[in-house]
Amino acid sequence: MSLSVADPFTSYERGPYFCELTSARADDGGVPAMVMRRLADIGLDALHARAAAAENDLFNLGITFTVYSDANAIDRILPFDCIPRILTAREWRRLEAGVKQRVAALNAFLADIYHDRHIIHDRIVPADLVLGNPNYRPEMEGFPVRFGTYVTICGIDIVRDERGEFAVLEDNARTPSGVSYVIENRHLMLRAFPDLMEGTRLLPVDDYGTRLRAAMEEIAPDGVDQPQVVLLSPGIYNSAYFEHVFLAREMGVPLVEGADLLVEHDRVFMRTTAGIKPVHAIYRRIGDDFLDPSVFRPDSLLGVSGLMRAWRRGNVTLANAVGTGVADDKAIYAYMPRIIKYYLDQDPILPNVPTHICREPEGLGHTLAHLHELVVKPVGESGGYGITIGPRASAAELDTARRALLADPANWISQPMVSLSVAPTLTRDGIRPRHLDLRPFAITARDSWVLPGGLSRVALKEGSLIVNSSQGGGSKDTWVLAEP
Repeated sequence: MSLSVADPFTSYERGPYFCELTSARADDGGVPAMVMRRLADIGLDALHARAAAAENDLFNLGITFTVYSDANAIDRILPFDCIPRILTAREWRRLEAGVKQRVAALNAFLADIYHDRHIIHDRIVPADLVLGNPNYRPEMEGFPVRFGTYVTICGIDIVRDERGEFAVLEDNARTPSGVSYVIENRHLMLRAFPDLMEGTRLLPVDDYGTRLRAAMEEIAPDGVDQPQVVLLSPGIYNSAYFEHVFLAREMGVPLVEGADLLVEHDRVFMRTTAGIKPVHAIYRRIGDDFLDPSVFRPDSLLGVSGLMRAWRRGNVTLANAVGTGVADDKAIYAYMPRIIKYYLDQDPILPNVPTHICREPEGLGHTLAHLHELVVKPVGESGGYGITIGPRASAAELDTARRALLADPANWISQPMVSLSVAPTLTRDGIRPRHLDLRPFAITARDSWVLPGGLSRVALKEGSLIVNSSQGGGSKDTWVLAEP
């Protein structure tokens, strides 16, 4: 249903949360107020009609993801909310600097643990937390990684609390997804809501593909004048296949599957209609286990036999590097402030959300004593699965969480429940506050570049804190205001 009111913000109440549109910021240039006036001029009925047309556009364009757990709706669009999230130039400077710092520390950490292990010898990070991690790959020990860039593509999940302060919630250093929606959301806004954006100076997002290709060419083996870059996908049944197609097109490189590649004499080649062609750099969207059946899972039909050997011989480069999953483990996350200090001799620009490591007696004891106040997360899960939100859990759910903690403490961390910021979101009942986070994307070769803004994921269910697309979350266009 829609409401017939002159100003759709009349009944909007942000509650005790920081609002990404209505909370005052000194350097917003009046843009949020202008957006609200323009939304009021459009009116709720027209907003609903345009939003429905925009979502239909997404489906017709094939901008979907796959939910394997839902037998009734395999292919879905990522629901799009037409009210943008706005970041000021000052806010973005801080976020950009914090993301670059974080990526530098992640790469330094990975280079160290696969070589000299100073951080372990100096007892900054426990040895078993690294060497016993299921994502640790002994095959990477002493492995030469160009420029020490293990994490070429990184997504950092960031939240904002009720005071408007940013904090890092999670690092994504393996195969972070979602950047295609950042770019498509902007295209969608330009098509469906040009009147909302008119005259607003925003930092662009369209050059991500160009930047990613340039980085892949830079990390390619030395001495190759025109490196051939490819994007390696598991194939059409992968949940993020749309993104693989999108990024290959944006980069202007072939999209390949394992069967399209072969290794001969420790060199990688691509099968084409004109014969085989050398490949020098691979942006892989296949997990470590399935990448090379001669090294990892021998039953994998997705990867390429001999790929790791060709990489070790310096004839091809993979991004992201194998074994990066250690760095985005939720238990390692708790040590990131110390990791940043250890390698960079800096305090974190973006702090962590306080984290209790349940593998440690102190962390487990605190978590059990305050279970009803904390968010408990499994270290190996993603997508919002396995989480218990203490303040909103039933007695039975808390009891289940307590038993799981006692059975396997090392599998869990806990954090206080952050009062996530909200943003005005178009619902059937009008414009209402919904919680959201932000995932900026960084590309790193010799240096790092951060895509302005990032993926703003919004929890569309009232009161929900789970923004993941697999659990009903949506997304917004993220506007970064240009410097005045």
